[in-house]
Amino acid sequence: MTPVLQLAGVTKRFGDIEVLRDVQLTLHPGEIHALMGQNGAGKSTLIKVLTGVFPASAGEIRLGGQVVRPDSPIAAQQLGISTVYQEVNLCPNLSVAENMFAGRYPKRGLRIDWAAVHTQARALLARIGLAIDVTRLLSSYPVAVQQMVAIGRALGVKAQVLILDEPTSSLDDDEVRKLFGVLRQLRDEGLAIVFVTHFMNQVYAVSDRITVLRNGGWVGEWPVAELPAPKLIAAMLGRELAAAQARTAPPPVADMVAAPLLRAEGLGQSTQLQPLDLQVRAGEVVGLAGLLGAGRTELARLLFGLETPDRGTLQIDGQMVRFASPSDAIAAGLALCPEERKTDGIVAELSVRENIALALQARMGVRKFLSHAEQTRLAERFVAQLGIKTASVETPIGLLSGGNQQKAVIARWLATAPRLLILDEPTRGIDVAAKQEIMEQILQLAQAGMAVVFISSEIAEVVRVAHRIVVLRDRRKVGELPAGSTEDDVYAMIAAEHA
Repeated sequence: MTPVLQLAGVTKRFGDIEVLRDVQLTLHPGEIHALMGQNGAGKSTLIKVLTGVFPASAGEIRLGGQVVRPDSPIAAQQLGISTVYQEVNLCPNLSVAENMFAGRYPKRGLRIDWAAVHTQARALLARIGLAIDVTRLLSSYPVAVQQMVAIGRALGVKAQVLILDEPTSSLDDDEVRKLFGVLRQLRDEGLAIVFVTHFMNQVYAVSDRITVLRNGGWVGEWPVAELPAPKLIAAMLGRELAAAQARTAPPPVADMVAAPLLRAEGLGQSTQLQPLDLQVRAGEVVGLAGLLGAGRTELARLLFGLETPDRGTLQIDGQMVRFASPSDAIAAGLALCPEERKTDGIVAELSVRENIALALQARMGVRKFLSHAEQTRLAERFVAQLGIKTASVETPIGLLSGGNQQKAVIARWLATAPRLLILDEPTRGIDVAAKQEIMEQILQLAQAGMAVVFISSEIAEVVRVAHRIVVLRDRRKVGELPAGSTEDDVYAMIAAEHA
C-alpha cells in the first residue's frame, strides 16, 4: 500500500542544538500509528514540523508521494494534515458550530450561511457518532465532548492525516473507550492517524504500529504484536532491562509498625487518577515511580487539596479529612514543592528572603505579619542550613541557579515545619551536584522524623532515597517495592502485562 505520509531523515536544529535527528516515519491509510518516547524525546517538535510550526532543517516530508514543505499550520491543514492537541484549543465562548468552522465559514454572497454552518457541523459530528445541539456554547459541554468537537473540526478540512497529541489525558475510562471506538471507525474509513500518548495500555488497545523516538533520534518502527511492553520500554530507555541487583538501601525508618501519618484508601478522581491506597509514616520516604503520564503529579495534587477527589477517603493521624483547598492541607501539616519550579514555585522578581517567607506568612494569615527582621533571620537560617548559594538574602531569586532556586522553594516549606513534605520533581533541571545535595537533605529530613513523598522521573533517584516505592502506570497503582529495589525492578513492574 502506498504510504499517505513518509518522513525521511527529518532533522531540526535551533542554532547549534539538534533537537530532531534523522527521524523516519511511514504512515499508511487506514492505520493508527503510535508515536512513543520519554519526555524530551522529540515528539512535540516532530508534530510542529509536520504541522508547519517549525521548518525542517534537513530531510524530506512526502504526502501522497509528493514532497511537501508546510510553512504554517494553515498550510498543513490545506494539505490535509490536521492536529488535535492535548489541551482543547477551541473558543469556549463560541458555539459548537462556530468553533468547527471558524476561519472558513460557508457563505452565501458576502454573508455567512448559518444554515449551512449548522447542517455541516451536525454532519461532521454524526460521522464520529456525536449528536448534540451545535448552536450551544462549547463551554456548556464536558471536556470529552469538546475533544470530539476538535476532532470533528479537524475532519472538516478533508484531512488525510489526523495527529492526536495526548487526546485522552483529561478523559475517564468510559470516555476513552468511546474515543477509541471513533478512532477505529475513522481508521476503517481509510484515515491515517498518528496517536501520541504516554499510556502504554492505550497504545496496545488501539494502535496498529509503533514508532519510538529517543533523545531526538529515531529508534525504530514495529507492528504492535512484535513489540511487547518490556521491549517498548527498553526502546524508549535505550537499554534492555537487566537482571535485578542488590543495592544499598536508605537508612531504615525508625518505626515501620507505627500508625501511618497519612492514609489514603480508594482515593481517586474520575478524569485524573484511578482509586488507590497509600500509607506514609513519620520518618519514611515514599517514592512515586512511573513513566510520564503515570499519575504521580495527579496524586500529589489530590493529597494537597489542589484537586478534589470524587472517590475514596484520606486520613491524617487516623482522622478523616477532606481538603477544600491547599490552605486546609497546610493547616494539617502538609507541604508541596510543585513540579514547575519557575511557574508554580518561585516568584522570580521577589528576593530570596521574600520567597522563603511566603508560605509561613500565608499560614499566619492577613492579621499577623513577619517583620523584615524576622524574615531575614528565617531566610539566613535556611540559606545556611541548605547551602543556598546567594550573594544576599535580598538577591532576586530569579538570578539564582536552578538548583539554588529549588533549595529555596524547599526552604519555604520547611519554614512552616511540615509533618509531611511532598516533593514533585525536586531535582528537575538542576546540575548533578545540586541533585546530590537535595537527595541527601531529603534523607536527613526523614531521619529527623519528617514524612516525605518523593516524585521523580529519574527512577535511579527514587530507588536511591525511598524506603518504599509505589509504582504507577496509566494513572493506576500497579504495586509496591521495598528499599533496595533496582531501576529494573521498577521498570519490570511498569511493563508487566498483568500488573
